[in-house]
Amino acid sequence: MDDFLLMAPVVFALAICVAVIIYWIGGVISIKGKKEPSKLTMYACGEDLPARKLQVNVQRFFIYAVYFLVFDVLAFNLATSLEDTGIFPAVYAVVVLLAIVVLLPLRRWD
Repeated sequence: MDDFLLMAPVVFALAICVAVIIYWIGGVISIKGKKEPSKLTMYACGEDLPARKLQVNVQRFFIYAVYFLVFDVLAFNLATSLEDTGIFPAVYAVVVLLAIVVLLPLRRWD
């Protein structure tokens, strides 16, 4: 009988049963809120917010995406070339930083 209670399916079934019982008890003893129309609206959380359209600046997004990719590739290259004794990691870092300096004037703060 001791081996039966330690079998993985039995332990899993007991854990699920205990979790369901705890969830049910929590639902029974919890405080129930009022069903108000403002609370039932999506994404409002009970607040009356004016509807407005979200404008995303695509140019700024792409510039930040390019910065992220450049620094991500730089970090990966430096992390994988730590055992290299050559000058390649330093040259690559300088080239990347020069590319960032070239990209900086492309930022537009509309």
